[in-house]
Amino acid sequence: MNKIYNIGLLFIVLLAGSCKKDYLDTEPTSSTGTSTAFESTENAKLAVNGLAKMMTVQYLSSQGFNGEGTIKMYYGNYPGNNFYVNLPGWATLINGTINENVSSIYDYYPWYYYYKVIGNANAIIFYIDAAKGSEADKNFIKAQALTYRAYCYTMLAQLYGNRWSDSNNGATPGLVLRTDLSNGDLERSSLGATYSLIYSDLDKAIELFTAAGKSRSKNFEMDINVAYAVYARAALTRQDYPKAEAFAVKARTGYPLMSVADYKAGFSTPNSEWLWSSYGASDETLYYYSYQSYIAYNSSASAVRTYPKCISKELYNKIPATDIRKNLFLDPKTDPYTTATGAASAALKARAFQLFPDIYSTSNVYAYMQFKVKANDQPGVGNVNHFRSSEMYLIEAEAKYYQNKPAAEVQQVLVDLTKNSGRDASYTCTKTGTDLLNEIKTYRAIELWGEGFDWFDMKRWGDPIVRRDYANGGNFITSLAITITPESNNKWTWKVPLKESDYNGALE
Repeated sequence: MNKIYNIGLLFIVLLAGSCKKDYLDTEPTSSTGTSTAFESTENAKLAVNGLAKMMTVQYLSSQGFNGEGTIKMYYGNYPGNNFYVNLPGWATLINGTINENVSSIYDYYPWYYYYKVIGNANAIIFYIDAAKGSEADKNFIKAQALTYRAYCYTMLAQLYGNRWSDSNNGATPGLVLRTDLSNGDLERSSLGATYSLIYSDLDKAIELFTAAGKSRSKNFEMDINVAYAVYARAALTRQDYPKAEAFAVKARTGYPLMSVADYKAGFSTPNSEWLWSSYGASDETLYYYSYQSYIAYNSSASAVRTYPKCISKELYNKIPATDIRKNLFLDPKTDPYTTATGAASAALKARAFQLFPDIYSTSNVYAYMQFKVKANDQPGVGNVNHFRSSEMYLIEAEAKYYQNKPAAEVQQVLVDLTKNSGRDASYTCTKTGTDLLNEIKTYRAIELWGEGFDWFDMKRWGDPIVRRDYANGGNFITSLAITITPESNNKWTWKVPLKESDYNGALE
């Protein structure tokens, strides 16, 4: 695995023909070229593995950016509504006031990272047809590259594009759509054109996956179910509810919901409902820059030991006592803690170590601390999930609701996800109308907590973020206990970074 990943990364970085701008840092560093990398489908398979590896690589030197894990933490969790961490020094990022600072590295990172993957995917798409090998292998390789490109553009559209409801049906600016090996100036396409490209990439990928008739061997590889899942998420974000529902059902087919035991196992090892993830083991670690080093409750990394990650008190209180997920967070009960920050008293800390003895010995403990995500090895080793069938159930429920399908159909999806999976054997749902929509939102927040959806969901819904301090029934520190309206901060839309407009004359 280590050898395959490293060779794949070497090939993919060396031949990134569509990302030749200096600021993307993809210039060749040896004599290896495209003729070698794409001489055969066997070599091209390594290039696809390189795409997978790029999602778990440290970027931009000392900033701690770690591929997809950083997107989840810095852009999905930290600025959301239900994720608390005692980091007042990060208020500009957490409170969403930095997204218009075009010279900020935080504005730049997602653009840099996703376009780096896109550029390498473009090289695979362009060269694979001429490689030696079977047509089935070529189809499977190209399908994966197209799915990677669609995924990256989907994530970029959520960050740098308006929410669909603010887009005038897709007329507002979208992304710079680079789909070939050219490196010239290029204007932003509309948000509608951006989603059209995502759809066409996925349509072609699904066609090629079907024609290939092949299956993957590892969870970090892509297959047709991953393409369906990307389609479902993209369609939901675009408010294309018929497609969102249809592809969500297709995506989760063959991926049954995990058992209760698996749910409590730490979200660091693929199980039955993991549709797609990034590989993470002791031979492929980013040490203190990995996703788990920022969130896993048992990590030895200072980012966790000093600043444990917590669920918001208000969301925690919405989880029924009969729900197994309530036990994945530290209920302070009658034990005291510092209400200014949530720091645990000696009694609460002792109870936490009794409940979860694998907490790192020098770790701080906070009220409502999370025990959902753990590390398989130190300081933060573990696989990182990107799509689960649980998300597909939730997409299906939301898409049905917005299509005005019978409430009973929506209720049944929530029952299947929550009761029939064993998450809460006592769960029932009889809600209708707005109450039913709020039920979907609540259970989406509970189910997907800590997995990088929080901010993205709130933006998509156009809901305000409302964080309260302890004096007002919440558990956020004062500097983070704010309300962020949907109209604030450029409507939560990140601006195109200066490093792009400086090199791309069409954006000047």
